[in-house]
Amino acid sequence: MSKQATALPLIDLNAEAPCCPPLAQRRVPAETAAVLAPAFKALGDPVRLQLMSMIASAEDGEACVCDLTPAFELSGPTISHHLKTLREAGLVDAERRGTWVYYRARPGIMRQLAALLAFDETPAAQSV
Repeated sequence: MSKQATALPLIDLNAEAPCCPPLAQRRVPAETAAVLAPAFKALGDPVRLQLMSMIASAEDGEACVCDLTPAFELSGPTISHHLKTLREAGLVDAERRGTWVYYRARPGIMRQLAALLAFDETPAAQSV
């Protein structure tokens, strides 16, 4: 069987319900880790984390690249590279309107990441 025929189990990154219990409760399955790791990796860069924050907190839920680029002392192509990385990781959707591209956060994957990182402050957890 070829490697292409072996697909990872699908995890619905747009689902309302979390894909799995928080990592503080139970080990993350390998398949889930493989699907979510690219998003965490993309957010591991300070510029991409700032871009994600700007997009997610933008009025009307979307941000134009024309508003994102001036916030950094980086070239346009560098910002475009970071936005492409966020898009490829499934964190944002992009829509071209004329000469500008507008970015919108994908709430489903953000909920999945947040649920995975949720940490319940139980008495046992507080003593650690």
